[in-house]
Amino acid sequence: LKIYKERVGHCNVPFDYTEDGRNLGTWLKTQRAQKKKGDIDSLREKQLEDVGIVWNILSEQWEKNFLLLSNFQQREGHSNVPKNHIENGMK
Repeated sequence: LKIYKERVGHCNVPFDYTEDGRNLGTWLKTQRAQKKKGDIDSLREKQLEDVGIVWNILSEQWEKNFLLLSNFQQREGHSNVPKNHIENGMK
């Protein structure tokens, strides 16, 4: 996970991503599921957080998109974003 983050800049590994013959995406999904159930060891949880894991990806995406919408609204004076508009590289 650390190597992946160094290379791409984040820990949001695609589900089917494989690194050195190991399915890193599946492993990360398992860690998130264990965290959600409360079954993850606190030391491992801290290690993953120190690397920069995002536990709730949907929540993070929502926050990023809301910030983009807020920036658009402040600049344009409305929130009627055109369908094909790109804001900070996001469509």
